[in-house]
Amino acid sequence: MSVIEFGGQGQGILLVHGLMSRATTWWKVARWLTAHGRVVAYDARGHGRNPQRGPFRTEDFVADAEALVERLGLGPCVVLGHSMGALHGLALAAARPDLVRAVVAEDFVPDNRGRSVDDWRWYFDAWPVPFQSLAHVRSVVDVQGVEEMFEERGDGYHLIAQLEDLYEIAAEWGERAYWDVVDAVACPVLVVEAGLHPLGPGQQAEVARRTGGAHLLVPESGHVVHDEAPDVYRGAVEAFLSGLNPPV
Repeated sequence: MSVIEFGGQGQGILLVHGLMSRATTWWKVARWLTAHGRVVAYDARGHGRNPQRGPFRTEDFVADAEALVERLGLGPCVVLGHSMGALHGLALAAARPDLVRAVVAEDFVPDNRGRSVDDWRWYFDAWPVPFQSLAHVRSVVDVQGVEEMFEERGDGYHLIAQLEDLYEIAAEWGERAYWDVVDAVACPVLVVEAGLHPLGPGQQAEVARRTGGAHLLVPESGHVVHDEAPDVYRGAVEAFLSGLNPPV
């Protein structure tokens, strides 16, 4: 597993990236977050520089996070997760409440049943791979921080993650709801919802309601709120952290 220690002292803070992404996409957040604790991020299996290729069930990702928190002595930690990472952060809190003291869940919904990877496979099939430059990548892939997700090879730029791995990961989400995970979370939760990236209507507010947490809708932001509305995200997270009980 590829792990980045961004620095900081005190409470453990674990950053968990989303699908197709990697640990380095958190560096702008980590720059200010280190004032609040020891900040660590990692490449999930099938992503970045993590050589682990499957299996890709949610429980496998959670087991990886659990092992990392225990190995580094981060727990009980605050988990900041984006999209897929929010699912894994909540699932870790549900499975190991002794390791997680709070979760920031950014733009994740628990129930995508009925949706298929075939709904967006065409998008990736249309990519002009290999891309000839990072500027070429940015002109086609409209995702904040996308340059962190590609690498240069002999013939041009390629996505670091394998698309078939991503399809396999996402396929589970179309078959399974995670309300049982949400209902098992007992720690404080902040839900940050992107207004320009509509997912299941009302689901993120319901996550906050079921966990007794807070819900922030950011109307002007797309999916990656921490990059697209960084000041709003930072303000919400810092206020959330300041309201937590001191770590034991």
